[in-house]
Amino acid sequence: MLADKTVAILQSNYIPWKGYFDIISSVDEFIFYDEVQYTKHDWRNRNKIKTHDGLLWLTIPVSNKGVLQGHQRVLDTQICDPAWAKKHWKSITQSYSKASFFDEYKELFEDLYLAKEELFLCEVNYKFIRAICGILGVDTALSHSTEYTPLTDGKTERLVDLVKQAKGTEYISGPSAKDYIDEKQFEEAGIKLTYKDYSGYPEYTQFKKPFEHGVTILDLLFNTGPDASYYIWKWRNEKTHIGE
Repeated sequence: MLADKTVAILQSNYIPWKGYFDIISSVDEFIFYDEVQYTKHDWRNRNKIKTHDGLLWLTIPVSNKGVLQGHQRVLDTQICDPAWAKKHWKSITQSYSKASFFDEYKELFEDLYLAKEELFLCEVNYKFIRAICGILGVDTALSHSTEYTPLTDGKTERLVDLVKQAKGTEYISGPSAKDYIDEKQFEEAGIKLTYKDYSGYPEYTQFKKPFEHGVTILDLLFNTGPDASYYIWKWRNEKTHIGE
């Protein structure tokens, strides 16, 4: 009998919010699912930082030529302006230079932004996500859907196929996937389906009120430092102990 194994499957996002890393930390294997169609005005190439003047979008400029034709995968999406990295790092520095733990991570992120110019969006996303997992002490196995055999057609069918190939017994999904997932297919495959609950995250010190949960995890790292993991998943352990 196979040992229990949890799997999550998501498209790569640019410097994602804390919920993205909450899912990664919850599973044994996290699969980047960048074989799917690239979508404009989404989280693949942009995210928000909090500044003294409010929220600011940081967007990586990419080529969208194939989007309307429906044949541009996230995997194939190319960056069209190499100057984006310097601009983003300048905005981040201006916003967070006085944050409590900015200096602790400054060199690491400065190198990530300025050391090398990637050609593809997914390469940038992978680089940041892997580095942030390292900061958080997350040792989840990170893989790519392209490492598995060609997938079957259908949104849910593909997810089930990937979990089965990864020898997963439970699939952890974001709550928004309820809109399209056919839960019966997971049940028939003998795979437990669990939706991640993003509610209840504790607040931490930000520049200005109101508090904003939906910003890049860089905001959390620069403001809380080594305590960042508490605000992502460890607070649940404390809540459980209090309720006992």
